[in-house]
Amino acid sequence: MVNQNPEQKARDQIDALLTHAGWVVQDKKKIDFSAATGVAVREYQTDVGPADYVLFVDKQAVGVIEAKPETWGEKITTVEDQSQGYANATLKWVNNSQPLRFVYESTGVITRFTDGLDPRPRSREVFNFHRPETLAKWLKEALVNHKSLRGRLQDFPPLIKEGLRDCQITAITNLEESFKQDKPRALVQMATGSGKTFTAITASYRLLREPVSANRILFLVDTKNLGEQAEQEFMSFVPNDDNRKFTELYTVQRLKNQYIAKDAQVCISTIQRMYSILKDEPLDEALEEQNPAEQYTRPKEPLPVVYNEKIPPEFFDVIIIDECHRSIYNLWRQVLEYFDAYLVGLTATPDNRTYGFFRKNVVSEYDHEKAVADGVNVGNEIFVIETEKTKQGGKIEAKQQVERRERTTRKKRWEAQDQDETYSAKQLDRNIVNPDQIRTVIRTFKDALPTIFPGRKEVPKTLIFAKTDSHADDIIQCVREEFGESNQFCKKITYRVANDKTDSDGSVLEKGEDPKSVLAQFRNDYYPRIAVTVDMIATGTDVKALECLLFMRDVKSKNYFEQMKGRGTRTLDKDSLNKVTPSAPSAKTHYVIVDAIGVTKSVKTASQPLITKPSVSLKDLAMGVMMGASDSDTVSSLAGRLARLDKQLDDKERARIADKAGGTPLLVIVGELFNAIDGDRVEQKALEITGQPAGTDPGEEARNQAQHQLVSEVANVFNGEWIELIDSIRRDKEQTIVHEDLDKLIKAEWAGETTENAKALTQAFADYLSENADQIDALTLYFRTPARRSEVTYTQIKALLDKLKQDRPTLAPLRIWQAYAHLDGVSEKRGQGENPLTELAALVALIRRVCGIDQHITPFSNTVRKNFQDWIMKYHAGGSNKFNEQQMQWLHAIRDHITSSFHFERDDLEMTPFDAKGGLMGMYQQFGDNMDWVIEELNRELVA
Repeated sequence: MVNQNPEQKARDQIDALLTHAGWVVQDKKKIDFSAATGVAVREYQTDVGPADYVLFVDKQAVGVIEAKPETWGEKITTVEDQSQGYANATLKWVNNSQPLRFVYESTGVITRFTDGLDPRPRSREVFNFHRPETLAKWLKEALVNHKSLRGRLQDFPPLIKEGLRDCQITAITNLEESFKQDKPRALVQMATGSGKTFTAITASYRLLREPVSANRILFLVDTKNLGEQAEQEFMSFVPNDDNRKFTELYTVQRLKNQYIAKDAQVCISTIQRMYSILKDEPLDEALEEQNPAEQYTRPKEPLPVVYNEKIPPEFFDVIIIDECHRSIYNLWRQVLEYFDAYLVGLTATPDNRTYGFFRKNVVSEYDHEKAVADGVNVGNEIFVIETEKTKQGGKIEAKQQVERRERTTRKKRWEAQDQDETYSAKQLDRNIVNPDQIRTVIRTFKDALPTIFPGRKEVPKTLIFAKTDSHADDIIQCVREEFGESNQFCKKITYRVANDKTDSDGSVLEKGEDPKSVLAQFRNDYYPRIAVTVDMIATGTDVKALECLLFMRDVKSKNYFEQMKGRGTRTLDKDSLNKVTPSAPSAKTHYVIVDAIGVTKSVKTASQPLITKPSVSLKDLAMGVMMGASDSDTVSSLAGRLARLDKQLDDKERARIADKAGGTPLLVIVGELFNAIDGDRVEQKALEITGQPAGTDPGEEARNQAQHQLVSEVANVFNGEWIELIDSIRRDKEQTIVHEDLDKLIKAEWAGETTENAKALTQAFADYLSENADQIDALTLYFRTPARRSEVTYTQIKALLDKLKQDRPTLAPLRIWQAYAHLDGVSEKRGQGENPLTELAALVALIRRVCGIDQHITPFSNTVRKNFQDWIMKYHAGGSNKFNEQQMQWLHAIRDHITSSFHFERDDLEMTPFDAKGGLMGMYQQFGDNMDWVIEELNRELVA
């Protein structure tokens, strides 16, 4: 066999590549343009010599190829001038007045391509030559506006910012600038919950619409679950400059088999499926259920991706890679590098490999701390459960009776242990199961819930991360038993398909529970309260009501741990949270990591809670920063606590806080506090202080000085009144429950000091009412015109309560009630010891006590009921006209309304429960012309 010289070997390889791409390769003496749409002619003559290959599409010369031996791979760019010279030359027999647009350099192993119509023509490596049909399409597109795709990428229309968060605006704007600079890869780092997918869809819409008019976009995910979610978001997306949905404007296809529709403009696919399509092999669909980070069996050597004429490298213009930190390595990297497309990575948790793959072109850096500062995410606290077996393992004594259990069938047998065996903590729940270790953790978690979530009547939505399916099953049984709850209380969520029971012929006898259904229940319904998973919802599953993550498995990967934590960071308003967790007192303010395995202490995880000083009060943190403290722990803890408080505030409270800070909103202060300890900003400030150029080391002393200055600038808005207001509102919003500090009874008797305190409180309250008697409508009617007190409305009492809370928060009605109850000697024996149901009802009773209407503190509901009974008895005793049963039902309903709203008006008849009784007409039918007299009588007599 004759050895080929390197040049001929390269040409043979190039011929093969061209043939794969649909070109017919011909000798210059045997040109036949009718042979195919695309013809590559070897050694075609030009006025500067023969070009290695000239490419013809529909008989039109469109490009050239400069061929070099394989050894030229390291210096292939040095021949670009040579190949461009052939492109600029005049071809023999062809009247080409313009340079040929498409220029390639190839060794048969490496191929580089330059499009002469690009704004700044720059060569790039491609997997193979483009197909003739592709070059024809590009030429046709250029007839319209004389621009290539990269030229059209310079023409993005102005971004309409309505409906977008600041972080999304930044990401889209910077990504489009990256496109304009023709950077082939870009990384979008956005915290979980900040809207990465929405951002990507907005960017996709702007790429597909005119004037950019990209041809096709691939949205790449690594699990089927993420693909389904992405499809739903594309289907629901409505751009802010068009009232039609994305899917009405463009064709979106989620790939479920090997077929890709030619008219699809957005393809959603798992990277596993795309690999199988390129390999033209069937896909084991189970691979789509599990993300690459969790796959423990992989081929020893990744099988190489080869050219696929159905899906050529130029098939997609842009590839958006969701959770890219898991999809850019080993086997999967081949899929990405096959395509001649821009690569856009989306992740909340990049690492050094991620930065390296995307060539440090980070177009968005929006981390968890910034998201918390902006109110997009909530922060976390860590509660640690540590047991002896979890930490140290244990020992099985010889001759001890032990239970052997088959992992999958759960078949059991008992036998004697033949020798002493020591097991480590790592063996737990894998080949050694200690039920008491699981029980101890679960029981401790149950007992600690009042400490972790004070005042809750139900278990907050909790997700438990287990080690294996077997471990998860053990946990579920233990949870149900320890909490004394039913099957629906705790369920398993898995990535696997429903566990159907089948007959011998494969027919389904009984449908198993669908994982998607369980997940939907966990997200939207009251039950289950606790879900157990091995890995399925570590990424991409939105359960906003989730408030607690219990780790009973360790996590080796820092990024994976961050993704698992991300399940708890979603924000949720109070009404939505109350739909699944009725006793939640406010919007979701934070989530709790319960660490029962040491996952937060692992050197592999670099995660710290924002609030690193949980034992320091909010007031002390704020005073410390105001007085000059600038260390990161103090500032971060303060910012985290303020961000949590903001979640509990209403608009009126936010306005009061901003007013005390000179007009600066609380969340702005939170953001500025985080910025003040941001490493990049501190570094930049330190360089300014030292006068050093960027890239030099300003030194630790300069950094400390810089951080102190930055924090001080933020703290300029702090003042004593602002801190006191923050602290008083904080006290009103939360309780501190101490469980470990046990108490002992010393004595049980009235104390002089208690009486003196009660007298001081009630006197201060009476003085406040007297001082405001002329300014507040409700007080004016009680103090100045008592004959008209029946006209006092709910709105007037609410206005008084709001002003009282603002002016004198220490005079809270329920607190004053207790003081009067002590002074008046109210007891259960007198039938008056019950507390009022609401602050408003307490306030009315207190006003009556201060004005002397009541001699003893009495719940307003008792007063109304007693007066109602007296009035009915007086009316019935006055003659033969007595109220009938239907009329009494109306009267009882009006009495109950006055109990809570203090006054009854005709308009109230259109509200519940009166509307169900027929409203105004219903009452008139019962009382006739006496209707208004009845209303007036009840208003006057019941509040007398």
